[in-house]
Amino acid sequence: MERNQSMNARILRVAIGLILLSLAFLGPKTAWGLIGVFPLLAGMTGFDPIYRVFGVNTHRSWPSTHRAPPPSAVTVDSPAKL
Repeated sequence: MERNQSMNARILRVAIGLILLSLAFLGPKTAWGLIGVFPLLAGMTGFDPIYRVFGVNTHRSWPSTHRAPPPSAVTVDSPAKL
């Protein structure tokens, strides 16, 4: 599973999930509060299957041109003599 949610969306989903779950156990104690499991899990994993169905991806990933070079490609120059 590849992440497809931004950090802001993940934080919001976890908060909404916890609020909905609290309705199932602390508030009116109805089964409708269990709907909070979906946003809670989606926020914790960073993957939303509904986003995948609609082709939405709000997760920022580094472009391949901005990745750090592999350690073998990094060279260290000798210190300058004073």
